[in-house]
Amino acid sequence: MACLLIVAHGSRREASNDEVRELVSKVRKVATDFSSVEAGFLELAEPLIPDGIRNAIASGHKHVVVLPYFLSAGRHVTEDIPADIQSVQKDFPDIKIELAPYVGAADGIVNLLLDQANS
Repeated sequence: MACLLIVAHGSRREASNDEVRELVSKVRKVATDFSSVEAGFLELAEPLIPDGIRNAIASGHKHVVVLPYFLSAGRHVTEDIPADIQSVQKDFPDIKIELAPYVGAADGIVNLLLDQANS
């Protein structure tokens, strides 16, 4: 089974990074399609995305799914995260590293926003 690496921007505010880690912990408890669910960060927090992918590979995973926890397809989603993936992929050509669609592209985002607004 694959490792799911949920990646966020990272923050100087450690409490924000901890929120991401807590979300990852919640996903880990219910994820049945992944043998491992981990956090990674673009910057300002550890592990950085390339390190998160390498950690998954070092743990024996042959498939890593990178899920951007971002709401829009800005530069980080379209350029930076793919570049981080490519930087690791060249060192591990036999490992499948897959970029999942960013969270904001999910069909359920509209209902999520409405549910949140009505809560």
